[in-house]
Amino acid sequence: MAAASSSFSRRLGAAVRELGMKGAAEGWYGAHMAAAERAILERAPLVDLVLEVRDARIPATSAFESLGRWSGSNKHMIALNKVDLADASSTEKWVKHIEKQNCVCRGVNAHNKGSIKELLSTVRSRIKELNGGESSYTATVMLVGIPNVGKSAIANSMHQIGRIGAMEKGKLKHAMVSPLPGETRDISSYKIASHPNIYVLDTPGILSPKIANDDFGSKLALTGAIKDSLLGEYKLSQYFLSLLNSSEEHKHWGNLKYSTDEKIPLGTKDEQRRRRRYPSDHTQDFIVKDVRRTLFMTISSFKGSLEKGKEMEKLVESQFMALHEAFRVSYESTEDRNKAVGAKLLNLYRTGRVGRYTLDAFPELWRSSPDQFGKMTRPMKRQIPQPIAIV
Repeated sequence: MAAASSSFSRRLGAAVRELGMKGAAEGWYGAHMAAAERAILERAPLVDLVLEVRDARIPATSAFESLGRWSGSNKHMIALNKVDLADASSTEKWVKHIEKQNCVCRGVNAHNKGSIKELLSTVRSRIKELNGGESSYTATVMLVGIPNVGKSAIANSMHQIGRIGAMEKGKLKHAMVSPLPGETRDISSYKIASHPNIYVLDTPGILSPKIANDDFGSKLALTGAIKDSLLGEYKLSQYFLSLLNSSEEHKHWGNLKYSTDEKIPLGTKDEQRRRRRYPSDHTQDFIVKDVRRTLFMTISSFKGSLEKGKEMEKLVESQFMALHEAFRVSYESTEDRNKAVGAKLLNLYRTGRVGRYTLDAFPELWRSSPDQFGKMTRPMKRQIPQPIAIV
C-alpha cells in the first residue's frame, strides 16, 4: 500500500475510533448489542460448537474478540466467509495459518451450495469427534461474529441444505439477511441436520466500541461492519479508491472493449432511451465496464506520484469527477453527486464487480506473533499491508 493510501486509512480509522467512543447515541454499540453480547457469552458454555464467522477479506481484523476464553478451545471453529470477494491464494494461506494454531478453519461462500455442503460436513464431523464418535445425540452450534460477516446467510443456507438432505417437510424458517450491519437483533434457532439432530443458533453481530488501531477501523468500515451512514459513503469510497490506485487491479481492465450496444454517446436519443430503461441500476454490465474503463484511464494517465498524499488526493478527486459520467449521475450539487457515486462504487466493491481484495496482509508481514486465533496485534512500521486484488 502506498504511503498516500495509508493517510486515507488513518483519517477514516480515526473517525471510526472516535465514533466508538461516542456510545449508542452516535456510534454503533448500543444497549441491544451489549445485551446480545452477554447472552452469547452465557450460551457459549452450553453449546457443542462455537462457529466463529469472519470476513475472508479481513481474516485478522474481523476476529470476534468477545469470545475470550472460548476462543481456541476444542469446541471453537472458524469460517472465513465471502471467499468470492477475497483473493483465493491469500484465503488459502490464512486457512492454513489458522489451522496451525490448532483451530479448525474453512473458507466458505454463504451463497454457494457446494461450499455450504462442505462446511456442514465439517461441522457434523467435528461434533461427532467432540462427542467421542457417538451418533445418537442432539447438538447445538452457535454462530458468532462481528456485524455483516454473513452469519444469517450461512444459517439460512445450512438450514435449507440440511432439511433437504434429511428429506424433512414443513415450512422453512429464514433468518433476516441484510447488507446493513446490525439487522439481526435476537438469537434464533434453525435445524440443520438429522440423525443426529443438529441445530444452529444465529446471533447478532457484536463489534467492540474499542477499535485496536486506525488500520483496523478503516478496514472494518470499508467491508461494511459499521453502517455507512455513520461515516459517509464519500469518505469510504475515497479510501477504496486509494487502495485500488495502490494495487495492480486496474491493469486487468486495459483491454476492455466497447460492444456495439455499449458504445452509445452520452446525450444522444439512444443513450437517453437506455438511461430511462435503467434509470439508477449501476449493476448493469455496460455501466460496470464503463466504470472499470474510467478507472483504468484515470490511473494509467496520472503523471503524479502515488507515494505523495496530495497527489493521491488529486487523483481520487479527478476519479470522482469522471465517475459522475460513468455512473450516469446528474444531481445538481457536487456533494450530492459525490455521495451517489460513493454509494454505487461501494456496492460494486462489496459485490466483487471491481475486483477481489484481501486487505489483511499475511502474518509474516506483522511484527507481533499471531495468537492462537490468527489475530494480529499491531503492524510493522513502514510495512503497511498491501491489498491483494485479482479479477
